[in-house]
Amino acid sequence: MKRIFLLLLIAILSTNLIFAEENTSNTSKNSKLLETGNDRFAIKAQGIMGFYIDVHTNMREDMPSAPTGLMFGIEFPSSQQRPWQQYLLNPTVGLGMTYLNFGSERYGHTVALYPYILLNCIRTQHFEMKIKLAPGLAVVNEHWYTQEDQNVDHYYEATTNAIFGCYLNAYLNAGLNLNFPITRNFAINGEFGFIHMSNGRTCMPNVGANIFYGGVGMTASINPEEEREPINFPDIPYRWSLNITGAAGAVAQDIAEPKFAIATFHAGAIYNVCNWYGVGFGVDMFYNGGITKNTTRNLYSKDPRITYTTKDKFRVGVGLNNEFAMGMLTVIFDWGIYLYNPTRHYYYDYVRDYCKDELIKRPLFYKSLGAGVDEAPHYFRFGLKCRVWDNIYLQATCKTHMQIAEYVEFGVNYQIPFLKESKRENDKSIIFHNRKGWWK
Repeated sequence: MKRIFLLLLIAILSTNLIFAEENTSNTSKNSKLLETGNDRFAIKAQGIMGFYIDVHTNMREDMPSAPTGLMFGIEFPSSQQRPWQQYLLNPTVGLGMTYLNFGSERYGHTVALYPYILLNCIRTQHFEMKIKLAPGLAVVNEHWYTQEDQNVDHYYEATTNAIFGCYLNAYLNAGLNLNFPITRNFAINGEFGFIHMSNGRTCMPNVGANIFYGGVGMTASINPEEEREPINFPDIPYRWSLNITGAAGAVAQDIAEPKFAIATFHAGAIYNVCNWYGVGFGVDMFYNGGITKNTTRNLYSKDPRITYTTKDKFRVGVGLNNEFAMGMLTVIFDWGIYLYNPTRHYYYDYVRDYCKDELIKRPLFYKSLGAGVDEAPHYFRFGLKCRVWDNIYLQATCKTHMQIAEYVEFGVNYQIPFLKESKRENDKSIIFHNRKGWWK
């Protein structure tokens, strides 16, 4: 599920770093490549077909046919007028729409809207290979509450739709885009990749759909009247930065139940390895109001010997933080381990199987009983943040334990980048501010 998307993201951006280093030492050799990146925009259309992976039991009862659909996009190749375009080897950005037929009347159709980026891997006169990354939102026309049968006891049967629990879902897409130029303005296009759709426990059910797809189509480019001269930009003027983030949201624990409040506080330090990638460590504090007996979900024990207090709803962890900067947008991917986690003693299956005579506390680091049965002693956070003014960002992230989402949250991030010592002579402050045209 989400692990596939995250692993693709890391591999993709690491590959792009290698190409970026080669490009720095071979600028003159790649001058012809740069000249091809000046199309004003392009229109793309593809037909796609795929198959389901990680199939849920509910789906096996009445297995749908292969998902089919269409992908459309408006693409804007690099103008070579922005620093982030140079740092990422002049990628293409676009706005996309996907229509999918899930292959069954029970699951219906979906329409997704999303921005996307195409990162260059290979560019020759007759062949281009690019990596596609696309986060967005999708609307489905069928979900649990549109079916006549909404009996929870029929959760695994063919009369219910346990794949989606509401109309609006997150849409994640990663793939390999292949382009075969025929003329300057026309190309045959192929693509294969992975699509994940779910709601991140904003409502239940939240099984989601995972689709591996392939497609073929065409791209028509519309060229400008004149080409722009590429601008050479300096490196970003800072190495270290501090991140302070506050976020909140709501989580659904089970079908037809009220939502519970969640919140996160994060503080971390990032070292910028290069102009578009930073790595560091941070501290996280989590609050989950859904850690309670007041739900029909059997994740947390309802044993009468256990009383959940406010402190049981908090968890604290330390994490390895990764940031991939793409202009105003930054991709976040964190992996952390819990240092304070009272919930680990109270999972339903653990208490039932190991605490029959008395409540036995688990060690801080333990072997999970399985995804969905209890939560691992470590966690992942991934998402996007968008700079809205100076060093202030709006952020959306999803916290998971392995491939199982715990919740989705929205918040505000304040970044404090510290100028390199060589740059402080021209600035009275030691803090870098994201002013327009800072490189001038």
